[in-house]
Amino acid sequence: MNSRVKHLFCVFVIFLFQSCDNKKEVIEIQVNKAATNSAEYSFKTIEEALQAAKKIRENDNESPLVINLTNENYYLKAPILITPELNGLHIKSDGNVTIKGSQKLDLAWTKKDENLWQAKLPDSIEFDQLFVNNKKQNLARYPNYNEDGGHWQGHAADAISPERIKTWSNPVGAIFHVMHTGEWGGFHFEVSGVDENGEAILKGGHQNNRKSAGIHENYRMVENVYEELDSTGEWFFNRSNRILYYWPLEEENIAESVFEGVRLKNLITVKGSEENPVTNIVIEGINFEHAQRTINEKYEPLLRSDWTIYRGGAVLIEGSEQVEIKDCTFTNLGGNAIFVSNYNRNATIVGNHIYNCGASGVSFVGSPSAVRSPSFQYREFVAFSKLDTIKGPLNNKYPSKCFVDNNLIYRIGRLEKQTAGVEISMAMDITVSNNSVYEVPRAGINISEGTWGGHVIEYNDVFKTVLESGDHGAFNSWGRDRFWHPDRPTMDSLAMENPTMPLWDAVHTTIIRNNRFKCEHGWDIDLDDGSSNYKIYNNVCLNGGLKLREGFYRTVENNIMINNGFHPHVWFKNSGDIFRRNIVMTDHKDIRLHAWGKEVDYNLFPDAESLTEAHENGTDKHSVYGNPNFIDPLNGDYTVAEDSPAYTIGFKNFSMDSFGVKKPSLRKLSKQPLLPKLWSLSDEKVGGNKTVNWLGGNFKNIESLADRSAFGLSKTSGVLLTEIDEKSILSYSEMELGDVIISAEENEVETIYDLLKVVQEHQWKGVVNITIFRNQKSTVVKVKTKK
Repeated sequence: MNSRVKHLFCVFVIFLFQSCDNKKEVIEIQVNKAATNSAEYSFKTIEEALQAAKKIRENDNESPLVINLTNENYYLKAPILITPELNGLHIKSDGNVTIKGSQKLDLAWTKKDENLWQAKLPDSIEFDQLFVNNKKQNLARYPNYNEDGGHWQGHAADAISPERIKTWSNPVGAIFHVMHTGEWGGFHFEVSGVDENGEAILKGGHQNNRKSAGIHENYRMVENVYEELDSTGEWFFNRSNRILYYWPLEEENIAESVFEGVRLKNLITVKGSEENPVTNIVIEGINFEHAQRTINEKYEPLLRSDWTIYRGGAVLIEGSEQVEIKDCTFTNLGGNAIFVSNYNRNATIVGNHIYNCGASGVSFVGSPSAVRSPSFQYREFVAFSKLDTIKGPLNNKYPSKCFVDNNLIYRIGRLEKQTAGVEISMAMDITVSNNSVYEVPRAGINISEGTWGGHVIEYNDVFKTVLESGDHGAFNSWGRDRFWHPDRPTMDSLAMENPTMPLWDAVHTTIIRNNRFKCEHGWDIDLDDGSSNYKIYNNVCLNGGLKLREGFYRTVENNIMINNGFHPHVWFKNSGDIFRRNIVMTDHKDIRLHAWGKEVDYNLFPDAESLTEAHENGTDKHSVYGNPNFIDPLNGDYTVAEDSPAYTIGFKNFSMDSFGVKKPSLRKLSKQPLLPKLWSLSDEKVGGNKTVNWLGGNFKNIESLADRSAFGLSKTSGVLLTEIDEKSILSYSEMELGDVIISAEENEVETIYDLLKVVQEHQWKGVVNITIFRNQKSTVVKVKTKK
């Protein structure tokens, strides 16, 4: 060992001894309702423990500080506030601790009638949700709750019709929920009165950023009306006489039941600033329940995206560095679960179970003050002569270098429909990985604009999405950034004259890789208006294919699109887009294209017809067609076999067992997507499958002279409806058993393959126009693709 190495070794040893000598002992504070406060650091309440922690920090800023919560329900009277004076704090539980934003209700019930019970409440009690034996009950509503009822689990066109309002003794205070006319999220109103025509006077409706198009005629629900208290599990609180009415469930003993009313919007706030951040906070192993709805709070537009948002959640983090929310459960919440707002660095949301929440799961939202030349409505814009032309953010008030990893998120957006499992807006370098997200009304993962990219979306399993909305994706994004203009010719001109302008805001490339996506009423991957600077590879799309609307610099390669394909919409001439080495199962579904980007080639098509069409469009010179020969598609293994023609285009296999949450306890709970039956893989004309279930109806090809004769057809072709599942989507349509589909959206339907090609292209609209042959004549029916 030479002298220099000896010297370095000695220095290292001295450093280790000094480090051990300087290591601070962990200070633990115990919280237990049975505590006597006789021990130095033992308290009955979380609030007392936090006060003790602050006192410790007055003299000791270095010792690790832990608050241990024991096996209890903790009912908060006010939100927990963690500020910089508590830096280095670790709050954890023994594994069975719940923090609630509700209060127990001590109720003296009396019978009102055969079904209803009533109890008087003091003036000091206010709540917006009622839980009975820890189960959320329904605020009196019309139509009644039905888990399979579609939007809001039950909707009706006459929710606030004058005829219905006449039956209410006091309409004021009724809460009206309604979808956007384009199903781009929803609106929430309060009835403030009734006009001379018997129409409801509404206030609110600020929860959506695309207001001009109006509200939906059918997807409507109303609640908080006494006269609609007509089924078990419903309740109503009359604030004028302070009486709570409740219709118990059959199995409930009302005298022995536990009643809880939700009174807080926020349970924990971590609050600092860029100049004085909260640092090194860990919140671990805690259940968070019971936070109020926030639909009547102040909402703000997320630039020119379709979103407005309430900047808050059950846990709110703002002005932080190195905050970790770990192994917690968030459930039975009225609004957002976790909200990371403005300046934050290295926040980690890992191993959490998030479900049954009114709004979004995890949100990262920066400050509009960090955006150069911002606009806030679809039709708004800043004239080019007045634009700030400097690239990137104006300040640091945005989340960056944050992680959402290994979480299980489902059944969110139970109230609000412009929501997502993970929402990103005005942020940079957010990694969303190893999450399972499903049963959501809109996107599983959403990025509201290009500011400022650098995100990595990987190894997620996102399915059963866009269940209560339309024209969207399992993954969705917008990019209405500085280059984007509501007038298309103006935007074309700006893009041609300033080719780097799309990168002023979408500074860093966003990567979407190694995910599995499935959208029920849209696209599996939907890069909508303006989305720019993306690299998308090694993804499996199970149903809706992939859409690229106008934008710049997107590279899409080595993806698999089951039963669907590529949807390029209204591209720019100089978009720089690349679509190559992908496996598709339909022809390209282009709409209003000015050009075909930088490269569309080396793709595997299902049949010669699709490839020929691509050649006629001037694309796919080196592409091929054929059966990709998946190894085990019935079990979700879309690895291609050694003899697959996919190898000739440069396709490379990627892992098929790495999607979704990996944490064992959450993996055990997580659902898996329903894998589709491949309808486009035969050696003959693709579409050899002879039967299929669509929207809960079983269909088969007309394939014999006997079929043709039985149904009076002029030729041996068409698709016959043989069975309709009870309460399926199709059961609500005008179709009947024995109907033969002969065309769809004015395209002739000879086989199931023809039908499904049209369906995959048009299902995002929420309705497909079908021509059927019934009783020796053709009839056009509109088939909704959701309830």
